[in-house]
Amino acid sequence: MRVAALYVHRGGAYYGLPDVDPWDVSRDARRYAGPDPVVAHPPCQRWGRYWYGGPSARPRLNLDLFGPVSHAARREKGDDGGCFAAALEAVERWSGVLEHPEASAAWARFELAAPPRAGSWVRTRVGWACCVEQGHYGHRARKATWLYAVTARPPGLVWGPSSGVRLDEGFHSAAERRAARAAGRSAVERLSKPERAATPPAFRDVLLAIARSARRGDDP
Repeated sequence: MRVAALYVHRGGAYYGLPDVDPWDVSRDARRYAGPDPVVAHPPCQRWGRYWYGGPSARPRLNLDLFGPVSHAARREKGDDGGCFAAALEAVERWSGVLEHPEASAAWARFELAAPPRAGSWVRTRVGWACCVEQGHYGHRARKATWLYAVTARPPGLVWGPSSGVRLDEGFHSAAERRAARAAGRSAVERLSKPERAATPPAFRDVLLAIARSARRGDDP
């Protein structure tokens, strides 16, 4: 069964696989209209703890009649251009699975049940939700992840804490950053941005298997 992989990185883990139709940014996955089941990775930047850009967010520079003027970067929580809403609609229409970081604010916004950190599937909306750490499936970090699967019987996964490094060792506020710099300390980046975002092949295969075993949205 062919699976549509939505909101994936061009040339990433979902490319070059038989019966996988990858949708990167150039194809605009919000326009996906079926009929294949989906694995959806909608962007998460505006749904996490640092939805506003974080303490290192830089202001925009706008030009007016008197020269450049600095303005705070305007960001709104959940302002992802409708990507999560479209991904949710696709997985509920065509079946499959949607992936987002643990504690994603999108869960509450769209009335999905927050799953227990220890593991197991819980019923929510028209499917099932769970928390699983990608460290069990080859990621260098623990990378706790929430899944929403629309399928008759979700599979058992490797539950509980995994081993792995922190995604990063940054600062939690601008004040903390200023104090650290004054003391001569700087943030330590444990994983690069591509490493943090990457889906390990073993975890990708789990998500594809969920999509392929799911009940099709147009089935009785």
